Amino acid sequence: MPGFFVTFEGGEGSGKSTQITRLEARLAASGIATLVTREPGGTPLAERVREALLDPAFSPGPMTEALLMEAARADLVARLIRPALESGRVVLCDRYDDSTLAYQGAGRGLDSALLATLNAAATGGLSPDLTLLFDVDPAVGLARRENAVGATNRLDREPPEFHARVRARYLELAAASPARFVVLEAGGGSEALERRVWAAFAPRLPRGLAVL
Repeated sequence: MPGFFVTFEGGEGSGKSTQITRLEARLAASGIATLVTREPGGTPLAERVREALLDPAFSPGPMTEALLMEAARADLVARLIRPALESGRVVLCDRYDDSTLAYQGAGRGLDSALLATLNAAATGGLSPDLTLLFDVDPAVGLARRENAVGATNRLDREPPEFHARVRARYLELAAASPARFVVLEAGGGSEALERRVWAAFAPRLPRGLAVL
């Protein structure tokens, strides 16, 4: 596809959402057309799924959770991500299919091969050109998040062991796909992290992408 697809992955409170906003602003200042979206979410249907998945009032089983994630992902890819890439835009997505392998796979204990098959079906095989993994100690990330938003969602409330498994799987995925992943130490300040994001992103940005 003529566009450029970048995913931002990491645990809770890793700073990826802040960095997406900053990167979008930098690209806009350069006149590069960008789509920013998130998982689960991005479309009206997927946003409703997001509300249910993060609501502490609900307690879906691991497979229910995974299938809801895949349904939201399929809608997002078909309605937003593919059309944006086909028009030559840069797509910045806050989480994508690696999150399912980390959260529903390592976190919930679902079979990785099954989840990979579900991911392929939901995405139609669409893989990111670049994945930035924001790595931070889960205790640090969760404390950041609680301080920032003053509340916790259903995933935030999982025990420390859950978040440790998620982090470990992310690092395994990055080690297995070094050409796609860049691991960024996200425990420090946002300004330094922004510089590392740009250093990882800029050399891979194709020339001739759509301009605003």
